[in-house]
Amino acid sequence: MNPAEQTLSPAEQALSTDGDEFLVSVVIPCLNEAQNIGDCVSAALAALSQAGIAGEVVVADNASDDDSAALAIAAGARVVTESRRGYGSAYLAGFAAARGKYIVMGDADLTYDFAEIPNFVRELEDGADLVMGDRMNNIQPGAMPWLHRYVGNPILSGFLNILYRTGVRDAHCGMRAVRRSKLELLDLRAPGMEFASEMVIRAAKRGLDIRQFPIEYRPRGGESKLNTWNDGWRHLRFLLIHSPNHLFLVPGLVMGLVGALLVVASLLQLSLIGRTWGLHAEIAGSLLLIIGAQVVSLGVCAHAYGTYFMGERDPWFERMRARFRLEHGLLLGGVITLVGLTCAAVIVVDWANQGFGELSDERTAVAAATLIIVGIQVFFSSFLLSIIGLRRGR
Repeated sequence: MNPAEQTLSPAEQALSTDGDEFLVSVVIPCLNEAQNIGDCVSAALAALSQAGIAGEVVVADNASDDDSAALAIAAGARVVTESRRGYGSAYLAGFAAARGKYIVMGDADLTYDFAEIPNFVRELEDGADLVMGDRMNNIQPGAMPWLHRYVGNPILSGFLNILYRTGVRDAHCGMRAVRRSKLELLDLRAPGMEFASEMVIRAAKRGLDIRQFPIEYRPRGGESKLNTWNDGWRHLRFLLIHSPNHLFLVPGLVMGLVGALLVVASLLQLSLIGRTWGLHAEIAGSLLLIIGAQVVSLGVCAHAYGTYFMGERDPWFERMRARFRLEHGLLLGGVITLVGLTCAAVIVVDWANQGFGELSDERTAVAAATLIIVGIQVFFSSFLLSIIGLRRGR
């Protein structure tokens, strides 16, 4: 049979998602895996058959330039072609073509045992929404580089849990399962390897039932396509940009509070840590306060963008936007600026009374400049926040 005859068109892909024709769709992304894809498809179909599960195997071919698509079809898979390169792009195409109630994901490199499919299905039938495999205690010799096993994966998975509290031990395991009905809620978009993190993050943010159990990880067949440093950075970057609180708000608030404390201590000649702080400390505090205010405003705008355009849900931001509007920000920024201008006016009047001689009130001048800058930041950041929400009628 000609491989093109079983490759789905975009229209057929859309139609294939109407209703659950199977209990399980096994989706396998594939990029030049001619050496392994046939064995993977056969193993998945055998696992479904032996467990008596009505299912299908969908291979999402990522524009391979070898015989991967033809070999997958020959082994019994349905092939959907995705021309946009990327791990996430391939999976999104496979998800669109899947017709099962449940989707089991697995790589096309023989690293995962498709005989585990019934175990994933069992967890989904028990009420789970997302089921993750945990490879970390069952890695065969040579299956995972030392750097990935003991450094990269533990650090990235641990950092993900700190930020999002998922409880997932192996966040980058490629064998996992999800209810197809939850895909719309997850609204997955990442085109590259960070797709693995995105699925876990969004599932945690949506409050889905996430479970995990140990699976085996085997040496891959053929050449690995992972790029240790590039893929690691993409995952880390993805974790940070999806957590505005940790990327913007927490550092900004810390800098702002420390800066404000230094400015006040200098102005009032307070003794802190056994010493009195002078003008240079006030300048440093002013710098921290200005930077902190800017970073916090960026964080609030990042929250707005995530909420309005990326489908994010954050209870804190929901409460904030319910209580405050553009006018509140303009008023706050205006008041801060006015206080700073008043301080500056007092300095000028005092300077004039002294015959415009040497200007010696440096501390008040630094405080006034700081207040004016922060007030202007708040004022115009409020407008930016309103512009971001304008499209959504906020």
